[in-house]
Amino acid sequence: MIIVLDIDAATEELERDLHDRGYVVHILKGDDHILLYVMGDTTELESRALNAYDGVKNVLRTKDPYRYVNRSLFADRPLRIGKKPFSEMKPFIIAGPCAVESREQIVKIAEKVASAGAHALRGGAFKPRTSPHAFQGLEREGLMHLRKAADAFDLFAVSEIMDKEDLPFFEEHVDIIQVGARNMQNHDLLKALGKAKKPILLKRGFANTVEEWLLSAEYLIMHGNRDVILCERGIRTFDSATRHTLDLNGMLYAKQITELPVIVDPSHAAGDYRLVEGLSKASIAAGADGLMIEVHNNPFQAFSDGAQSLKPKRFEKLMKAIAVYTE
Repeated sequence: MIIVLDIDAATEELERDLHDRGYVVHILKGDDHILLYVMGDTTELESRALNAYDGVKNVLRTKDPYRYVNRSLFADRPLRIGKKPFSEMKPFIIAGPCAVESREQIVKIAEKVASAGAHALRGGAFKPRTSPHAFQGLEREGLMHLRKAADAFDLFAVSEIMDKEDLPFFEEHVDIIQVGARNMQNHDLLKALGKAKKPILLKRGFANTVEEWLLSAEYLIMHGNRDVILCERGIRTFDSATRHTLDLNGMLYAKQITELPVIVDPSHAAGDYRLVEGLSKASIAAGADGLMIEVHNNPFQAFSDGAQSLKPKRFEKLMKAIAVYTE
């Protein structure tokens, strides 16, 4: 949305009110007017209410809500993970346990997923759990276990951040910083991560539209970080047969809008390890740029998400199967 004001209009009140409602505002002053570019989902902003502010001349609704995730922005600087171009690692495979439970556990899993061909090791150290009584993670100790295990087998380290105060620690010890589904619209966190020097893996919220997901990516990019990977991880629908419904429509639509890489997390979509192989094949065949798969050496005793975790041998079998789609 673009709000046009008189050149001598006072914009402070309007800016403050828009910021309070969660919008990002950019100001451009011309010779005879001021333009306020309002970033975010502006469908609920009424033009009549905006025209009531002093100095407002016109309110223009733009058809395209995206300014930064559009396809033309990234041709000059393709995404790199560490020193490696992302394009040379397709399909980009992230694998590992839901949570880092111990040093021994994460080292064993790292060895297995690396030998099967994964590029990155995932493992939660700060765990956002639905129940406050569930395992909450080993926090910084767990993150260090993940870092050392990844280094031992030449893998990138991927872990989810919960608090922007932990960002310096994550930047030092993690190669890809994950924003989980529950934090997809944590705008203060997104703004902070926009200043980060590491790629961001942005998961889609399980009750969010594709537009809301892409607008969250806008926050990251407009605050300075163009190294963003989108991750479709299933959405909540009326069907309770599986945990969520994998939205390949949404994945493909996102790929039409942007050149940001879009990967798929079939483990969280299914909630059942028996479905992960089929969903993985379907995702790669449909055009996903990679996968994020939960792997555990003993799912029955996993501290979290054991039911959706593949054993290492099954993961190795899956890696051989999806190779058919990428040759």
